[in-house]
Amino acid sequence: MMDTAPRTHRFLPADILTSSYRVVGKVTVSTNGVMGLMNDPTHSYMEVLDARLARIHMPTKLVDHYEVIRMFKRQVFAIALARREDLGPQAVVRGGFASVTEYPVRVTTQVYEIEGKVEYPGRFDFSALMAEGSRDFVPIFDATLTAVLIPTLRVESPGMLFNRTQVDILALQGQRVKAQS
Repeated sequence: MMDTAPRTHRFLPADILTSSYRVVGKVTVSTNGVMGLMNDPTHSYMEVLDARLARIHMPTKLVDHYEVIRMFKRQVFAIALARREDLGPQAVVRGGFASVTEYPVRVTTQVYEIEGKVEYPGRFDFSALMAEGSRDFVPIFDATLTAVLIPTLRVESPGMLFNRTQVDILALQGQRVKAQS
């Protein structure tokens, strides 16, 4: 029997970063929020409505504006949201875990650096976070993204997703070596 339950979809503003473009527009999400959209293995692409495009090296200069653009999710480095709640329900965002620990981290890719807090149940496990499961997009909170070669590109977000397949380095801020005085 076909599922005839009504689907509730809403449009959420999103700031999407690829290696060469910044796309600001709206994404259509179900009750599972942006986490559900980005980690849905049945669709390799996404649509962005009312999409404004800017090149990374000139992030505030509008290049073009489209009613709809389509993009491959695997090419997305990060997606920044206006509200933490837009990521999705807590059970989806936390992967079903009730209690988690916040770990301040720095994540680097070939194009961006992101500083923020990753929530993880129990002791931090790099290999589990980065390699296990099917979630390629990992939530990071109170995040600040900057472009490595263009420090003027700065995106701050209470809730952001980063593409773990694009990560070069993940460092725990608590393991930073203090400067010698």
